[in-house]
Amino acid sequence: MDHIAVIGAGQAGATLVETLRKQGYAGRLTLWGAEDALPYQRPPLSKAYLLGEMERERLQLRPRSFYDTQNVELRLGTRIDALDPAAMTLTHADGTEVFDAAVLATGSTPNTLPDRCTGGLPGTHVIRTLADIDRLRPEMVAGKRMLVVGGGYIGLEAAAVARKIGLEVVLVELNVRLLGRVACKPTADWFRALHREHGVDIREGVGLDTLLGDGRIEGARLTDGTELPVDLVIAGIGARPETTLADAAGLTIDDGIAVDARGRTSAPGIWAAGDCASFPVGDARARLESVPNAIDMAEVVARNLMGAEEDYVPRPWFWSDQYDVKLQIAGLNAGFDDIVVRDGDGRSHWYFAGDRLLAVDAMNDARAYMVGKRLIEARRSPDKAAVADGTAPVKSLM
Repeated sequence: MDHIAVIGAGQAGATLVETLRKQGYAGRLTLWGAEDALPYQRPPLSKAYLLGEMERERLQLRPRSFYDTQNVELRLGTRIDALDPAAMTLTHADGTEVFDAAVLATGSTPNTLPDRCTGGLPGTHVIRTLADIDRLRPEMVAGKRMLVVGGGYIGLEAAAVARKIGLEVVLVELNVRLLGRVACKPTADWFRALHREHGVDIREGVGLDTLLGDGRIEGARLTDGTELPVDLVIAGIGARPETTLADAAGLTIDDGIAVDARGRTSAPGIWAAGDCASFPVGDARARLESVPNAIDMAEVVARNLMGAEEDYVPRPWFWSDQYDVKLQIAGLNAGFDDIVVRDGDGRSHWYFAGDRLLAVDAMNDARAYMVGKRLIEARRSPDKAAVADGTAPVKSLM
């Protein structure tokens, strides 16, 4: 192949070009990104970078010199307008490029509040890109009143940072409880208590009706009729896979860009990896939004582009930092029917389907996380009574 085009300059895209060079690909390699910035880490954006504890340069995955040395053409600040799988071309504002293979690593796009809720008022923020955080940082001033809409991990992390800075925070979650789509009730209860200890006003079963103000946000009316004084709003209401380009190109979409076990889309020569891609897991499909998935999947796709014929086998793990708590999650909890709570070095919640271990939420308990992760990867399940016995060393579960 003379030219491989990687569309999307996030974690997956950056990993792809680096892995292709490591695998010996010597042809033309282009990395296209809609943002002007060099590929960067996203997790610190809503934490250390927002707090001013990390410089912009430290966010970079690699310095520009790395891409120069590896002969990777960085086409930053350039949006791909069209992809033609039949002609094997991509089109952008400056013309059309021909490629031999293309990889879509377009990531995900945050959901935004509908116009009926914002009333057209400026001051509503999302947390996804460097530009998003650069717009938000000047607004994060001690004493201001912030409304967080959404009780998932993004919303909770934003609330934690805001409280650390000294803002007053109200968090609303329209569902009956926090973390309703991603975690069990004991985990939600644990984090609710943590945030209330830090002064966050959490309201569940309540959403945003509309923002109030004359030219700027001055308040918010909630769905229960309550009106609050508000200076700024963060929407933490999830994200969707960025499939616009793939959909227009006629690729199969199924909760993301549908790929086979090796990362190939429905069009020959077109591949996908990372947050935007859904892949087969048994008889179902999965799509993971995480840094580890972006890295691991991109590496497999790069090797397959070089002829490896390797199936992608996900090893799901995630993390979230809130106040002085590090949450580490191993596995996928879909289909659980029992939760075992363990109080050991920290706190952990173990998800089971019958007697089979599916996942572990570990709060300030790195040992429980590591043991759970190893058990899940080995497809081994510990005895539930042994898990619940926090007096025994967690490594005994192995």
